[in-house]
Amino acid sequence: MGNYVKVLVFGVITLGAMIAANFARDLAYQVNALVIMAAAFGMFIYTLRNTDEPVPAHKLEAEYMDGVIRYGVIATVIWGLVGFAAGTFIAFQLAFPNLNFDWLNGVGNFGRLRPLHTSAVIFAFGGNALIATSFYVVQRTSAARLWGGNLAWFVFWGYQLFIVLAATGYMFGATQSKEYAEPEWLADWLLTVVWLAYLAVFLGTVIRRNQPHIYVANWFYMGFIVTVAMLHVFNNLSVPVSLFGSKSVQVFSGVQDAMTQWWYGHNAVGFFLTAGFLGMMYYFIPKQAERPVFSYKLSIIHFWALIFIYIWAGPHHLHYTALPDWAATLGMVFSIVLWMPSWGGMINGLMTLSGAWDKLRTDPILRMLVISVGFYGMSTFEGPMMSIRIVNSLSHYTDWTIGHVHSGALGWNGMITFGALYFLVPRLWNRQALYSLNAVSWHFWLATIGIVLYAASMWVSGIMEGLMWREVDANGFLVNSFADTVSAKFPMYVVRGLGGVLYLAGALIMTWNLYMTVKRVPMAARVTATAQPAE
Repeated sequence: MGNYVKVLVFGVITLGAMIAANFARDLAYQVNALVIMAAAFGMFIYTLRNTDEPVPAHKLEAEYMDGVIRYGVIATVIWGLVGFAAGTFIAFQLAFPNLNFDWLNGVGNFGRLRPLHTSAVIFAFGGNALIATSFYVVQRTSAARLWGGNLAWFVFWGYQLFIVLAATGYMFGATQSKEYAEPEWLADWLLTVVWLAYLAVFLGTVIRRNQPHIYVANWFYMGFIVTVAMLHVFNNLSVPVSLFGSKSVQVFSGVQDAMTQWWYGHNAVGFFLTAGFLGMMYYFIPKQAERPVFSYKLSIIHFWALIFIYIWAGPHHLHYTALPDWAATLGMVFSIVLWMPSWGGMINGLMTLSGAWDKLRTDPILRMLVISVGFYGMSTFEGPMMSIRIVNSLSHYTDWTIGHVHSGALGWNGMITFGALYFLVPRLWNRQALYSLNAVSWHFWLATIGIVLYAASMWVSGIMEGLMWREVDANGFLVNSFADTVSAKFPMYVVRGLGGVLYLAGALIMTWNLYMTVKRVPMAARVTATAQPAE
């Protein structure tokens, strides 16, 4: 696209967003329109003033496209800090309700900050990590530059714009009122376009690869990209009430909406937080351990079994609801069956260290990657167990579920992302090594202890809560009121908050370490990043 066409496009978007902001029917929509206007105007000025000489075609084809990956790494770290800080704060809000502040009609209360935290850690931190690592891995394993020219940059900046739109919508109360608090329709539509562009870049790179073989990590990344696109579209089918307001009407309602929501919700866990991050596992653990994958055949079985079984597991969230028993039972059965391929992947990741276990004593990055696989194995056992109807009757709606989710998110997703960041930064910025391996060890132990405090306190709190809810006296009346359970959970809520503080402290140490790596470590002898086949 020529510069003049870009100037015209960004100018039209700026003007349209200005008109939308002027006629906005609610504050959230007006804020989002102003954000889009500012972003489009910035791109308008940038394109207007851009006089850079075009890069020769032969140079473009000879080098990997790592600039967008560097930006992705930076965004991952920044959004991670935002998400962890928000999560720690709302944990203390639950323990100390006076921390709920009524700023700007409720901006500082738990109800507004909880979806902000959830989306910041899953979609902002996790999503940027997945985009950045997938762009890195697909180039190295395909020996090809990213397809689409600057389309990868559109994916990155478009995704950041979506995050800002979603976050401002949450802060001002504009969501679709679902379990995962989906953002308003405007942000949904933007994400659809960005995600299709992401699919095109990744798939185009795989198609133009210079290697006959498609490495298994790319299969997991591709499964994650395709399935999340499908889930997002169907779960967010809605009709805007007005083009100048954030409100929309859902296509599905009642039990149909609940079924669609948990088909989406559980598979967001299954494909966004599991399949995508398994792509990381199958690349970064072998590279850091300097060992081949334990069993490539097992990795292929792991992939196909996972994607065929996971898609059916969602209804187990709807036991004892209006959903027909057969549908909930189907979800339960597939959840239990899912345990086998999940542990097959865990075993494959851990056994990759065969012959290299001694490295765990001296390599804290590998230690972080390996413990993430351990948390993956634990969560993928606990999840199927909690899907069983009789166990679910105790665990559902309690803090046990919160502990389960966070042991997986902080332990599996967080730790493997930290390990990948430690692996990537020296290579992307062409540094000899990380600034401090000792700081990585500090991060490892702070994060691990923080996860244990968080998960253990929520397990205790959740089981106690479930037992108190079902306790009856000799006449069959409930013994405990809801307020009694809230009061009894106070010590565990304080411990959870302290666990969050430790986890956040570890992330701050990582940020300092990565910054010092880029800033102060002398440059290694520069080696031209030619497209060589992955070993």
